Order: sequence, then C-alpha cells, then structure tokens
Amino acid sequence: MKKILLSLVLVFSATLLFAQQTYPVNGSYDIKPGLYAFTNASIVVNANQTINNGTLLIKGQTIQAVGTGITVPKGYIVVDLKGKFIYPSLIDPFTSYGIVEAARTAGGGMGGGGGGGRQSIFTSTKKGAYGWNEAIRPETHVNALFTADSKKADDLRKAGFGSVNVINRDGIARGTSAAVTLSDERENSTMLNTQTAANYSFNKGTSQNDYPTSLMGSIALIRQTYYDALWYAKQKEEYNISLEEFNKQQTIPQIFEADGWQNILRADKIGKEFGKQFIIKSNGDEYQRIDAVKATGASLIIPINFVKAYEVEDSVEARSITLAQMKAWEFAPTNPGVLEKAGVKFSLTAFGLDNVKDFWTNIQSAIENGLSQKQALMAVTEIPAGMIGIADKVGTLEKGKLANFIITSDSLFKKTNIIEENWVQGKRFIVTAKKDGPVAKDSVNNALAKKPEVKKTQPNGSLIYPFSAFGTAEPLKQEAVLLKNATVWTNEKEGILQNADVLLENGKIKAVGKNLSAGSAKVIDATGKHITAGLIDEHSHIAGTGGINEGAQSSSAEVRIADIINSEDVNIYRQLAGGVTTSHILHGSANPVGGQAQLIKLRWGKLPEELKFAGSDGFIKFALGENVKQSNFGTGARFPVTRMGVEQSFVDEFTRAKEYKSAMAVKGNTVRRDLELDAIVEILDNKRFITCHSYVQSEINMLMNVADSLGFKINTFTHILEGYKMADKMKARGISASTFSDWWAYKMEVAEAIPYNGKIMHNVGITTAFNSDDAEMARRLNQEAGKAVLYGGVPEEDALKFVTLNPAKMLHVDSKVGSLKAGKDADVVVWSDNPLSIYAKAEKTFVDGIAYWDMERDVQVRKDQQAERKRLIQKMLDSKKTGGRTQRPQAMAPRLYNCESLEDYSLELTELERNHSHE
Repeated sequence: MKKILLSLVLVFSATLLFAQQTYPVNGSYDIKPGLYAFTNASIVVNANQTINNGTLLIKGQTIQAVGTGITVPKGYIVVDLKGKFIYPSLIDPFTSYGIVEAARTAGGGMGGGGGGGRQSIFTSTKKGAYGWNEAIRPETHVNALFTADSKKADDLRKAGFGSVNVINRDGIARGTSAAVTLSDERENSTMLNTQTAANYSFNKGTSQNDYPTSLMGSIALIRQTYYDALWYAKQKEEYNISLEEFNKQQTIPQIFEADGWQNILRADKIGKEFGKQFIIKSNGDEYQRIDAVKATGASLIIPINFVKAYEVEDSVEARSITLAQMKAWEFAPTNPGVLEKAGVKFSLTAFGLDNVKDFWTNIQSAIENGLSQKQALMAVTEIPAGMIGIADKVGTLEKGKLANFIITSDSLFKKTNIIEENWVQGKRFIVTAKKDGPVAKDSVNNALAKKPEVKKTQPNGSLIYPFSAFGTAEPLKQEAVLLKNATVWTNEKEGILQNADVLLENGKIKAVGKNLSAGSAKVIDATGKHITAGLIDEHSHIAGTGGINEGAQSSSAEVRIADIINSEDVNIYRQLAGGVTTSHILHGSANPVGGQAQLIKLRWGKLPEELKFAGSDGFIKFALGENVKQSNFGTGARFPVTRMGVEQSFVDEFTRAKEYKSAMAVKGNTVRRDLELDAIVEILDNKRFITCHSYVQSEINMLMNVADSLGFKINTFTHILEGYKMADKMKARGISASTFSDWWAYKMEVAEAIPYNGKIMHNVGITTAFNSDDAEMARRLNQEAGKAVLYGGVPEEDALKFVTLNPAKMLHVDSKVGSLKAGKDADVVVWSDNPLSIYAKAEKTFVDGIAYWDMERDVQVRKDQQAERKRLIQKMLDSKKTGGRTQRPQAMAPRLYNCESLEDYSLELTELERNHSHE
C-alpha cells in the first residue's frame, strides 16, 4: 500500500489537467491523464446510496465509473482501500475565499456622527455609467476578482472541502458569485460556475455614499432598485450599467445574507414583493422562531459557528451576560436538527468559524443535538451543489463528474474518523500524513480524534417567546375575564363609574356596567382598584432596529418603520408594566421629511407582523428645527442648512409629488415609480397623515402656511412646546397637538416652553395628548397625564384622555381603542390606585383580552428565570471543565432610540462581526 501511494505521488507530479491547454509549456509537452482505480472501498455515492467493496475509476479529473464488479482497464494504477471509505468532497456555498475583503469606513456624515466639516457624499463617486448609489453594485463579478489563496485552500481541503462558492461581501446588491474548486491549479482551471448567484445584503459595505445609514434605508434602497430595474427594462432614455447588470441577474439563483431570524423575514418580504425566492444565508438562530422561518419557504445556508460558553467564574462579569445570550449558547447546536425536523432545506457553511478546524467538532455537536448523519452529509454535498448550480459536476460520486472525493478511515461522522486524503479535480492532496505511529500532530482531524470528550449540550431548558428576559415558554392565552367592583374610567359619556364591572370576551370589551353576569368568564375581584383603557403613546421610538433616522437626504419618505419592527425589544414588556398598550413608532427628526410611521400594539412574544395595528391609517414623520437643518454638522452637510432652506424643502417635495401624480395618471405612461414620491402623493390624497416634530412658533406658522398654499393637511404637531402661542391657528385648521408635559431647557429652541402648554391648547379645543419620545418616560405616561392636573387644573377625566382617548383620536383609531366601551378592543389596565397618582401601579395590562402584563405572574417569571440563569452558569462551568471553549462576557444592552438618535447601520454590523457576537 505504501509503495502504491508513493508511486501515485510520483506519477501525478508529471500530470497536467487538460484545462491548462491555453497556456504554453516551457519544455517537453508531455500531458498524461492520471489513471487510478480505487478498489474494495465503501463508496458513499450520495446520502442515499453506499456501495460496499466498490471500485472508483478516475481518468484525469473525471470519474469514469463507480460500482461493483468493475473490470479495471489496463494502465490504471490500483489502490486497495479495504476498510476505507470514499465520500464526495464537501462543498461550502458561502465563502469569501480568494477575495480581498475591503476595509469598511464611516461612509456617511450621519453615520460617522456628523461634525468635523466632512463633505457629504450623495451620489456615487465611481467613474462611468453606473447607478447613483455605490452600495448597489451588481456589475461586480467574482469571476473577474477571484485569486486563489493557497494557504486558505489548504486549510479548507484539510477539513474535507473540495469546492466553494465565492461571494464578494461588499454592498447591498453585491453582484455575482462564482464556484471554484480548491485545486492548486491556475484559476482558469478551477472555475466551476462563473455566475452561481446574484447576491444581496442589508449592509452597504464600503460605499462612501451617506445613504443609507439605517436598516430601513437599506430596505428602501433595495426595493427602489427593483422598481428602477423594471422601469429601465422598458425605456430607452438612459444607459445604466448597474441596472443593466441587475436585470441580467434576475434569472440566476438569488442569495441574501441576513443576520438573524427577523432579517430572514425582512429579506423574504422583499422577495415576495418582487416574485423572488431568496436562498438566505442566516446566522443560525432560526430555532427561536422556526415556524415563521419555515413559512418563508426559503432555503437556508446556515453557519455552525456556535456560541462559545462564557467565562462565568467572576460573578460580577457574569452579571453582564443576558439570559438570551446564555440560552443561545445552549440552543445554538440544536439549530440544524430543528431545521431538519421542520423540513426546511438547508446547507451548512464553515463561514464565521474562528478556525475551519472547528468545523467537524461543531458538526458532531449538531449531530448530538438532533441533526441526522444523512442530513448532515446532504447539507455539505448535494444541497449546496444544487444551490450554486454545480450539481452536474460535484456533490455526488457519479460517472462524468469531477473527481472530487475524500478518503476516510471510517464512517465520516464517527468521532474517531480521520480524513486521510482529499482529491480535487483528480489531484491528490494528503490531509493526514501517516508515519509508523500515530496521526501527525498538525492534522485537522487529530483535533477531533484526540481531544477530550466534550460534554453534550442538549438543552435542559425550554425556548421562550420572545427569546429574552421575561419571555414565556407558552404563548399567553386570550380569556373571557370579568373585572368586578372597580372604579372604572370609561372616557365615555358615562364618566367614572364606581363599583362597576368590565367584561372582556373574544378580545373585545363585551360590556361595562354594574352587576354584570360572569357566565363562563374568569372572575377577578378588582375591589379598590381602578380600571382604564390602555395607554397610547403617540410618539415612541421603541421596537425598532437598525437605526431610527434615515437622515442622509432631506427627504426619506420612502423608508418605513414597518420594515424594522423588533418584536424582541424588552421595552415592550417594560411599557406594558406601565399600562401602555399601543405605541406609534416614529422615524426620527433628522430631516424635513422623515419616514413612514407604524402603529403597533404591545403584544409581547408575538412576531413583528403580529404587533402591527391592523387597519390603522398610515402616518409619516415631518420635522422642523435644529435637528433638521444640521448646520452644526459642518459646511459640507446636506441641504437644508438654514430654516428658510427647510421651507424650500417642503415646497420642492410637494411640487414634485404633484407633477409625479399627474404624470402617473396618464394612460400608458413610462414614469419611473418613485417610492419617496408615492408617500407624498398619499398625503395629497388624504391616505397618509403628517405628524410633525416642532418647537418654535415661527416654524410652525411656516409649515401651516406651506400646507395651505400647496393643498395638504397637517394631522398633528408633536412636541409643539410653543403651541400655546398659536393654538387658535391650529384649532382653525383642525390640527392636533401631542406635547410633553413639562420638558424644557434641554436646548435653545425650547427656551420658551411652559408647563401650562398642554392645558392652554386643551382649553382652546385642540385634541391634546402627552407623548414620551423616550423609552423610560413611556413607562410613566399616567404620571405625565397627572401633571396636567397639577399645571393648570385640567379635570382628572380630561387629563387621563391625554394618554388614552385623545392620542387614539389623532391616530384615527378611537373607534377601536382609547375608551372603555362595548365593542372596542379589550385593551384594558387594572391599576392599584388612581391612575394619575404617582403611587399607582399597573397590576394587569390586557391587549386584545390577553394579560401580557400581570404583576403576580411577573414575580414568578423573575424567580424562574433567576433559577434558569443559575442552571446555565453551572452548565457553562461544567462545559469548561470538560474542555469546552469559552469567551469573555460581552454586554449587549439594547439601544434606546429617541428623535435625535443617529448611527450608521453598516458600521454597527461591522462592530458585531469584529466582536464575534454570534459565535
């Protein structure tokens, strides 16, 4: 056997592949294809077929025959592999192998924090007839960029890989990827498929353009690009390389890199809008919401860079680890098995591993946690081959396919198995160099075969929804409930009822009155308690992710908060504890025309789409003041930089929208669909409504005059701290006011704010509300309402309406929420005291008749989860003792947004990657 293997090395050293024909030979032109017969092996043709005592014939780089009873032709070198196994070489469908990843920089003035006089960059600096935004770069083709990397190729071959899909991970529309083998021949010979897929992400990468700075901006840019491409295909006015390439790539597979299960749902929603089914590369947390992920119908590429245990010996450091982080460590290895059980098609990738040597260790962990060996093999051979269009060449061992195979000492998934050789395109690569004794120390397999047994990590805990502190193992249920004998603040003509009852049934208020019959309803004695409608926050920034401002342009009307709802935000739970049931999630105030808002109900534990307030009108955020003009950002800041420029922004926007609307109304028009102007047209058509960030009297008057002159309406002025100066003008126009109770003196433009502002506007007859614009203040909106009684003596019933019925009216949902009336949604709060008192506590908060907040249950939840933390800490300690790898604790505090929050989403993602937060 040793002599035969030695002869193989000598013979093969003189062998060239036919793919090298276009290159001249400096010397004797002696090309001889390698002829080899591997006999007596267990040949795993694919996950469903194994040939015992089989023979594999290869000639050059091609498989000639596979089977039993094969006669070895004359001239073939016979290699007896009795007791050995032959498998197809592995395929990784998602790598950056052979591509130099460009360093990411602070692209935009907004994302870079502004200031410093940086010149904003609004359109592409790329020379040529390309698209306007550098993050849209479909003209990038990996086959033209790829350069083989001998060191990385060797590392991958040692892990069993024979071919990979190479992706340029730069930009939102990233261009085409290419599949290559890991042979050490020239790039010309190793290219298997020059265009495996078109690639996308939410990360703008190295683009120097300011836009987008947020996740919602990235989503809007992708959507607009699809619409632009549809328009481009039908017009002859413009030549655009980027759109030309984008259209050409729509017939090949589409791969979308999405970070986390919520982004899987976001990517899939875009795909459904444009008739695309993405293959989605995820980060491996699908187990948290497997039903929702399965419902997308997407095939997945999942990493196995499982979370490492945390160093928890130091109790102080251990306190910074969240319950979600701990449970993610425990559950991550179950992800492949969960996907298999759910019937989701997926392949595995080594991408994201600190070292590719960990690949097999983690595969074993996944198998211990429910992944079958059959599925594991398919996920690294046949499935990825099909995904990237190379199934006709590799992935199985069949006649006519490339001779890409590995020789192993045993069944591939046995812990004692060793990958001995990896043949790529018919060329032999020794993986484990055997001597007279044990396996060589540098073998990637040695780490798997000889390391101490790692304790299995099958979860003992349960999944919770949401996957964070205060999540519950079972969905909370809607019940018929009779709240008895309370002080009931109806917000209706009945006023405040003493010793009254409220009956909740099927998610609605069934009845309000005295001595109601319970029937089959659960009875809760509310004697001494107060009951109100759920509180409504007209101006909130919770439950969003990836940035709350898209301020790189003067108008971002195309972006939608609806696209970035984060159902896992703990502030949802905290605000339920303060009696809030409905929140209006607004874009920030970085530009005159901001993004589209989203009204949500605080349904803790539900999916993002399930939080949305069904049937509610669309709103959009406008803004005035210091935040908008950004004159402190330096001379290079984007327009406008003056208050008169702000006015001109509104005039321009609505003038353009009117022209656009007229052009779109022409039959057979060829107008390019513009998502930004679509939103403005909705305002003109009274289908979308403005809530405007405002402070100063002069600017408020300006916008009212612009609205009068251009024929649109303002629904609400929010903040409106100088509203008391023009309450009569607002009243005449039917404009509502959502203000602060007593915030002032935090910047120059609020210098003339007074605590009586709300009372004055209310007395004039304006529909007046108090809002939070702050995650902490929203937990005490009832106390904010109480300040209206303190400052000016607003009657208590009217003061409560400032945070219930009045915001419901200005959000056009008062027919459903805001008061206690039969037929309305069962959004109800049980208070321990007068709801306007600083001593009042929300004991139960119902949304649609479900008690998402229950003070008594919360005590038990905290107790149970503290015990869960202790269990997981002990499990991590045990894991470390038995050889498990660890990492230092990394605090992951949730980002709290307000109107002025600025960031760059792409840079935030880069920081996550740098810290390996998902490993």
